[in-house]
Amino acid sequence: MYEHRTQPLLPRHLFLLRMLRHGLLALIIVLFSLGIGVVGYRATEGMPWLDALLNASMILGGMGPVNELHTIAGKLFASAYALFSGVAFLATVGILVAPLAHRLFHHLHLEESDQ
Repeated sequence: MYEHRTQPLLPRHLFLLRMLRHGLLALIIVLFSLGIGVVGYRATEGMPWLDALLNASMILGGMGPVNELHTIAGKLFASAYALFSGVAFLATVGILVAPLAHRLFHHLHLEESDQ
């Protein structure tokens, strides 16, 4: 997937395509995570779709829930979803940063081997 250190640096247009693929994967992860939250709040708290979306978005974004939770199942779900959201955030950032970090390290390695 990534070029070896002995290979030349990837051309800019192919690098941008790689960034686009990583961005699409990150978007899929975010949408899937948001879907889990919406369905979870809907099932455990009986929230309307819009309120479930708002709560899931706020938790996924790191802000916290908007509506008060009334059921034990809803509180347990919110706890698990908050932990899941933290892991999903870290994974998404890693997916987005990986091609940039690889290109930087590859570029630095090429400069080092030229000397």
